[in-house]
Amino acid sequence: MEIRLIRHAEPEWVKDGKSIVNPPLSERGFRQAQRLGDRLKDESYDHIFVSPLLRTRQTAAPLLQHHQRAEVIELFLEEIREPAWHGQPSEVTIKKYRDELALKAEDRWNGLEGGEPVRDFVARIHAGATEFLGNRGVYRHEHHSLPVWNIDNPDESLVFVAHAGTNSVLICHLLGLQTTPWEWERFVIGHSSITTIKAMKLGDGYTFSLVNLSDLEHLEHSERTR
Repeated sequence: MEIRLIRHAEPEWVKDGKSIVNPPLSERGFRQAQRLGDRLKDESYDHIFVSPLLRTRQTAAPLLQHHQRAEVIELFLEEIREPAWHGQPSEVTIKKYRDELALKAEDRWNGLEGGEPVRDFVARIHAGATEFLGNRGVYRHEHHSLPVWNIDNPDESLVFVAHAGTNSVLICHLLGLQTTPWEWERFVIGHSSITTIKAMKLGDGYTFSLVNLSDLEHLEHSERTR
């Protein structure tokens, strides 16, 4: 089994000095998305799933067009939910993110005031991934303390077009790593990047291996952002 975790291209977080919640892609982001689609157009995938947020849907559009696929939204892939600060001055939201960085480690589980707590976000992604994969015959062996999986269809290939936070928690989920309240800072994942995880056969099941993280070879260095 191969799982591709794609992060959305660069969004337009700020317009006219105001913060945007659920933003579209920037001009550069649309270029990044097109180059991502061009790179993957000749590869074969069984399924492509997309987060419900606008920036991921716009990122996935060129890829889906190349493969002549309809958009399939998977709700559990949604990024951590921000506070209701749409239209606020950008310097206000930037300060809130910087203030969060200064918190004690355990306090960071609370997340941004007014937004989804990080502990709830992490639990949501783990629960969503468990249900999603389980419905496809992919599940952890309960008797194992190690990350050993059952996989009914080991030749299946899946693509998730999602977010830095979502993809980081999914990496932990698949590899059996302990999560932290700063996953998107522990795993540095660029816009429009490709992270590849593959299943490795064991004597009593499968385990997942991180093949590469944040592959950006389809973008010129001047076009890479995070």
